[in-house]
Parts: sequence; structure tokens; C-alpha cells
Amino acid sequence: MYPVICTIGPFTVYSYGLTVAVAFMLSLYLASRAAGQAGIEAQSINNLGFLILFFGIIGARIFYVILHFENYASSLKDIFFLHQGGLSWFGAFFLGGLAGLIFLRAKGLPFYKTLDIIIPYVALGQAIGRIGCLLNGCCYGGPSRYGIYFPVHNEVLIPTQIYSSLALLVIFLILRLMQKRPQPAGRVFFSYLTLYALIRFLIEFWRIEHAKLFLGLTVFQIISLVILVFSLFKQAGIRVTKD
Repeated sequence: MYPVICTIGPFTVYSYGLTVAVAFMLSLYLASRAAGQAGIEAQSINNLGFLILFFGIIGARIFYVILHFENYASSLKDIFFLHQGGLSWFGAFFLGGLAGLIFLRAKGLPFYKTLDIIIPYVALGQAIGRIGCLLNGCCYGGPSRYGIYFPVHNEVLIPTQIYSSLALLVIFLILRLMQKRPQPAGRVFFSYLTLYALIRFLIEFWRIEHAKLFLGLTVFQIISLVILVFSLFKQAGIRVTKD
């Protein structure tokens, strides 16, 4: 893979960090533009985006380190080396989402309307971010003769990063199509949760770096199931949900 893009003097450009930065800026630009067209102040979406990014990175790193603490116990300073990868989307979702919820309430922005507008671009950002995982050589699948060669692991592995990226791109397109038709408040957002939870649950069967916790399922599959059930429950009653 290509964990390092280039080195310019004392500065090193890492593929993972660069990809995440590109994903964030593109998604934020598209989301703020869409919000402006829907009558929501674009600057509020920009502020929301950077707030979620800040707390999302913290949450993603904390959750990842907790799950892989054995890799950091002998060198705690490595916890701060984000350029090496090691972020958990669910950690980002929960802490970043909590910060976003507080922001939306504090600013008096329409909750579900705002989420319905921005969530397709979150999926797009994830799709781009997974390319960073591929270049970095993390979030890989198990050995397979039909996989691709990962130099960092010296093995032919299932490229689950590519599968995740393509699946998220499909989710993005589905959500954008939904936006073109009138939807009850929250429908697009909870559809994202349903689709992503399902995809993550399935792809997790191919990944090998996560231990099985219960009934042969990883912690991420268990979380995915909880989110899947929750989102389906919310969608079942969405006809009477008010923003």
C-alpha cells in the first residue's frame, strides 16, 4: 500500500490523513451548499461540521485504543500518532453525534431536517475515507486467493476497504435519490443508519482483526445490530414523528 504520499523537508504527507481531510472538506462543502438551498444557514453547517470532526476524532481514537489497548500499553505516546491510522467510526459517531445534537439544540436548528440534508454527504465522506484505509493498509479482511496483496502484511487479503467504500457510495446514491422526493422528517437519516448498520454487520464477517465476543459476533457487529433494530423501530413510527 502507500501509507506515505511524499516527504517535503521535515513534513510527511500521510495517505490516511490526506484522504480523511479531502473526504471531510468535500462532504462539508456539499452539505453546507445543500443546507443553504434548503433555507438553513450554511455557516451553521460549517460550524457543525468542524465541531463533529473535533469530537468525532477524539471519540474514534478513544474507542479504537480501548479495543486495541494491548498495542499501546508499552508505548502510550503512540496513542497520539493518528497518522498511523486507528480510528473507529462508531466512536466518532457516538461522541461526534452527541456534540452535534447539543449544537443543533443550542442553535435551535430543525433537528431531523438538518440531519436529513447532511447525512448523504456523511456516507460520501466515509466512502472516500475508506480509500485512506486501503492506502494505509488497515481495516483489512482475511487471507484469500481472490484478494489483493498488502505489502505491509505480506499477504493476499480480502480488500474489505474497497467493499466498504463501494457500499457506502451506493448508500450515498440511494439517500440522494430519496432526497429528490418528499420524505417524512427523519426518514433519510434513519435510512442511512439502517443501511450502514446492515453493511457493516455483513462486511465484519470478512475482517479478522476484531475478536469474537458473543455468538461468534464482534463488538462492531453487536453495535450494528443494536443500531439496525433502533433505526427500524424509529422508521416504523416515523409517520407520527415531528421535528
